[in-house]
Amino acid sequence: MGALAVLVLILVPPVLAEAHRYEFVETLQFDVAAFALPALLVLSWPLAFVGGVPGARLRDRAFRLSERRRRHPSAWRAFGFAAADVALLIVWRTPPLMDALERHRWLLVVQVVSLVAGGVAVWLELVRCPPLEPRLSSPWRAVVGAVTMWSVWVMAYAVGFSGTSWYVAFHHTTGGLSAAADQELSTGALWFGAAAAFVPLVFVQILMWLRNGEDPDAELRAMVRRERWWGKPD
Repeated sequence: MGALAVLVLILVPPVLAEAHRYEFVETLQFDVAAFALPALLVLSWPLAFVGGVPGARLRDRAFRLSERRRRHPSAWRAFGFAAADVALLIVWRTPPLMDALERHRWLLVVQVVSLVAGGVAVWLELVRCPPLEPRLSSPWRAVVGAVTMWSVWVMAYAVGFSGTSWYVAFHHTTGGLSAAADQELSTGALWFGAAAAFVPLVFVQILMWLRNGEDPDAELRAMVRRERWWGKPD
């Protein structure tokens, strides 16, 4: 609910008006739609709050989908969702689409819906959302999260270290934030948004993998106990 409230906040004035002027404000909108909202929607399991007949139907569909995923696990589908989401993130940050967003504000709705849909598809492969279980093991979930984050970072660095402004549609006024400073702030916002979403995920999955992995010392102790119980072989 907090993420939805923030989404509404960034889609109405005065934030919407400032997004016409400054690239970093538009990037904050992008961060919420691409990273914050998909992650929180999946982690909070919103179907639990839907009541009545619609909620029951949605939960039944979720259980059927969970059963299909359990019977037919496919890591390639998970990788495909991640690759499609990365492509979507990059496409929406290209100069033609960024400039089009400033000229045609109705595209903002298309951007938000597509980013949220792509992000939810990826996060359903990375974390538990009962009854749905990830199709990937913990180390592979960490890899997918890290690669997604690094892809965004590479894109952010390419924009930040560019000698010229990538996006020309923003209306910087005299006495306000310069185009160069605006671009640097936008790079920092994009970098931070991806890091805030995926760094905790990567560390948690690595810790889960280490905790659930085989312990050689424990296996050795188990062998000693078996030998003591059954006696050494001749």
